[in-house]
Amino acid sequence: MFVIDPNIQMWVTLAIIGAALVLYALERTPIEVTALGVLGVLLVLFYVFPLLGPDGGNVLDAPRLLEGFANPALITVLALLVIGQGLVRTGALDRLVRLVFHLGGGSPVRSTVLILIVALTVSAFLNNIPVVVMFIPVMQAVAERFGRSPSSLMMPLSFAAILGGMTTLIGSSTNLLVSSELVELGREPFSFFSFTTPGLVMAGAGLAYVLLLAPRILPHRASFAGALIGGGRQFIAQITIPVGSKLVGEKARIGFFPSLKDFTIRMIQRREHAFLPPFEDFTLRVGDIVIVAATRQALTDAISRGLGVLIPDLRDGSDPIAPDSETRSGGRGRKRTRDQVLAEVMVAPGSRMIGQNLEQIGFRQQFHCIVLGIQRRARMIRARLTEIPLAAGDVLLIQGRRDDVVALRANRDVVLMEWSASDLPTPHYARRAGLIFLTVAALAAGGLMPIVVAAVAGAAGMIAAGVLNIRQAAAAIDRTIIMTIATALALGAALQETGGAVFIANNLLGALSDLGPAIVLSAFFLMVAVLSNALSTKTSAVLFTPIAVSVAGGLGVEPTAFAVAVVFASNCSFASPIGYQTNLLVMGPGHYRFIDFVRAGSPLLIVIWIAFSLFAPWYYGLS
Repeated sequence: MFVIDPNIQMWVTLAIIGAALVLYALERTPIEVTALGVLGVLLVLFYVFPLLGPDGGNVLDAPRLLEGFANPALITVLALLVIGQGLVRTGALDRLVRLVFHLGGGSPVRSTVLILIVALTVSAFLNNIPVVVMFIPVMQAVAERFGRSPSSLMMPLSFAAILGGMTTLIGSSTNLLVSSELVELGREPFSFFSFTTPGLVMAGAGLAYVLLLAPRILPHRASFAGALIGGGRQFIAQITIPVGSKLVGEKARIGFFPSLKDFTIRMIQRREHAFLPPFEDFTLRVGDIVIVAATRQALTDAISRGLGVLIPDLRDGSDPIAPDSETRSGGRGRKRTRDQVLAEVMVAPGSRMIGQNLEQIGFRQQFHCIVLGIQRRARMIRARLTEIPLAAGDVLLIQGRRDDVVALRANRDVVLMEWSASDLPTPHYARRAGLIFLTVAALAAGGLMPIVVAAVAGAAGMIAAGVLNIRQAAAAIDRTIIMTIATALALGAALQETGGAVFIANNLLGALSDLGPAIVLSAFFLMVAVLSNALSTKTSAVLFTPIAVSVAGGLGVEPTAFAVAVVFASNCSFASPIGYQTNLLVMGPGHYRFIDFVRAGSPLLIVIWIAFSLFAPWYYGLS
């Protein structure tokens, strides 16, 4: 180990941060790989050239640089991801989605605007992270319902939540950190609505940008997984209408059934009669068999909404989709597992199934899987699934236990498209998932329990209540989030301990101190806002609050305006996915790259800066 001038360590740290940002933007390697490399460089640097503290110890040793992996913020994000997965898997937010669609009047623009306004409002009173977790599946549903790209919706959701979090003391943990630092410095803390008025001005300006300009900048990037799973491909399926279905008694309007608007109805069979379109004044009854053409997503929604029974290869009346039990061939029963998946298999050339229908094959009895639909591009089929002879190249949409689906790998008659497998929604656990989430939100928002404690307990509750199994919970955890947050915290610690942040602040403010409080306030805001995208919002809040108080004292003005500037500027982490956790949360669902945040977030940062620079000096009497 070698002891060198701390100034050299400061400049090396600044160079590492600059290089990390360039590598993040270029994306030549995955973000998590870049983050791991940066962390490794920091560990080696401060081991070989330790930064000595007053007691002679290394203040940036390995435990200090690696403590980000145990940071409560990171643990909270991961736990909330698990909780969010439980909400998505059970469809617990379907009612909210349908309410939004209803209030939106079927318009994608109105529905999107409504969601963003609701998210912004709720974020003023709840931590931004659970708000984004709650609305991500809602945005996904909007994208699927209206055929829009998720990349055009997810980033505005994160931005709206951040803007809402600026308006009250509890809107963001960053706000609470600034208030806490003021107490440590012997100043008056913020009250609940101390900065609500300027916060509403910032939020209004930001929301106008998000609604009017951001859609023109954001990419329209389709989900690769969604394209593989099926996109707009149509499967022929049949829905048997049971007692209690919402379809019973529904009457066709202009030839269409309102509850089946996402389906193309080919034929309706009622006992020995078959009815073909158009279905003028036709009313559905119990026992009707509706032959439809629909996408995989529409069929999945039909299962979760309980529209009918999709079991075309059964004639014995048993229902393997029911939550209580399912029957194997040979009359042996077993408890139904929750590990049900949807997948696609293709009938192989030379398959023994060619020319036979599902009843003749005994598909369910042979493979313990249910055929929900058949996809064939060559012809239009108007027949029950059990009567359709299979042909080479037919794609079957099947449902079954994961083990049974995986077992089809070894079958020569079909080709399992493994990338198509996805977990089946479990709507019968929706109430449990919703109750767990609401409990976590209430405990955290009411201050009855730290959010990290409530979130971890909620994630454990999702598993204990049977909403998720261990595999599904683990799949919800994103390694990119783990590495980027931990590395950002390490960079923040290095910048703080080496004096890099204070060096930048003092030099910038020293150059502007003669221009008056309003100009200094504006420059200070811009500096903190830019750095909050390289560091984390929490690091920026803790680091710059003492500097804000010092600068105000040097100018001979009250520190309130500068402390509020730290609140707003620290929350301006729009131009980078690593600045705030909500950006990381939407990065995967939105299929974003690092540069997407730079392109769409930088103008928003400038909009907020201009709005603050024009309003705050007048509002706080610094003009």
